[in-house]
Amino acid sequence: MPSDVLSVTIDRADGPQSYDVPAYDNQTVLDVVSWVQQNVDPTLSYRFACRVGMCGSCAMMVNGVPRWTCRTHVSKVTAGAAIHIGPLRNLPVIKDLAVDMDPFFDKWVAAEGVHHGGLTRDDPIAPVAEDSAARVEANAGIECINCSVCYAACDTVAGNADYLGPAALQRAWTLLNDAKDEGRVAILDAVSGSGGCHNCHSMGSCTAYCPNELDPMSAIAKLKRETAKNFFRKGR
Repeated sequence: MPSDVLSVTIDRADGPQSYDVPAYDNQTVLDVVSWVQQNVDPTLSYRFACRVGMCGSCAMMVNGVPRWTCRTHVSKVTAGAAIHIGPLRNLPVIKDLAVDMDPFFDKWVAAEGVHHGGLTRDDPIAPVAEDSAARVEANAGIECINCSVCYAACDTVAGNADYLGPAALQRAWTLLNDAKDEGRVAILDAVSGSGGCHNCHSMGSCTAYCPNELDPMSAIAKLKRETAKNFFRKGR
């Protein structure tokens, strides 16, 4: 049985709407959104899939902070029993809480965040030294699930639509350190451009809000050093 009532404001396509939602123990923000959709307004649009922090599709702005709503308990984010829920920042809104993820993934491609293979299925599998320095660097960012929380948190993205963003740049750094990836030149060229890693202001919001506790800011800083070294090598 509900023990109290939550005052919930949800940013809708036609403006913010307020709802009184029953409060339960261990209730998540996604539970709140689902309750509104199932009991008050079936036209409310939002995304979710796994509900256990594996897919990242339920990310939204909660009291101004990007979060996975399935892993965010109401008790941790309520401000006087009130919650404000909105779509992720820095992405076009399709409807209500659902955003268009195309710009986010387009920047992955623009950052050469795709595997550049050089072997065929007939070649033997290339060995990878798991304890090598490069592999350690690659592993540090490999658990990114493309939820775009870091992208929504990034003030540089908010002020520069061309900036590739922390997730795409972290992916580029991961591949740059992958012994099986052969796209080093393409990656360094892609992240050195006008929207690349040197636009990062090192504010650290991407690292602070990553639900998987990854560190995109450090990856971007290392990309800056690597692209600078590559620039001076070319100049000789």
